[in-house]
Formats: sequence, structure tokens, C-alpha cells
Amino acid sequence: MTDSARGAQFDMTGSVDDSPEQRVGEWDGDHLHDRDPVTAAAVVVEETDDLGIDPAELGDDDLIRELRSLHRTRLDTLRHAADTALANHLRRTAELETEYLSRHPGREVDPARLRDGN
Repeated sequence: MTDSARGAQFDMTGSVDDSPEQRVGEWDGDHLHDRDPVTAAAVVVEETDDLGIDPAELGDDDLIRELRSLHRTRLDTLRHAADTALANHLRRTAELETEYLSRHPGREVDPARLRDGN
């Protein structure tokens, strides 16, 4: 098994033409919801270390269960969640998928999913 995805360095900079995954580093919170509703003053949002279990510590069944859960909630998170929640979802998905690929580098590829010429 390789090093944990948490130790990996992801390039989080980019232009507005980049995908949301590429722009995660630009998001520093949901600015609309991180304000006091009465005074409109910025509210300090306490950061937590609740990042989930390190994917390297998960067994294969737990890793698949976590991936299924993230993929099941992906569209709702993308469409309706605060920027911070979306950023956490993207980070966690990247961690878990990186761990899966490190465990299964020669994974079986379905020929029906390939484009012509690949």
C-alpha cells in the first residue's frame, strides 16, 4: 500500500475556467452564510479537525462503503450545499478515490466503457 492520500499534495490553484475540483483552494467558506443575520458582520467559523478516518486506515469494505456514500450524495452537495461543505466533499472524495486507486492500480476496466481508439 502507498502513502495516505492525506499526505499527497493537490494543486488547488487555477482560473475561473477550471472545474470546481480544481478551484477548491479558492473557496474559504460560504460568505453568505458565515455572517450574523442581524448585524451582517462576519462570524468567525470555528474550524474542526473532523476530517473523517484516514482512508489508509479503512478496510476494503469500509472504503467502498464510504465511496458509495459520497457518490450517492454528490449531486445534492454540488447543487445545494454551502461552499465549505462542497469543498469538504471534494477533498474527501479525492482522498478516498486516491486510496482506492493506490490499492487497485491494475483495476479491471470494462471494455464497453472505452471510447474507440483507447
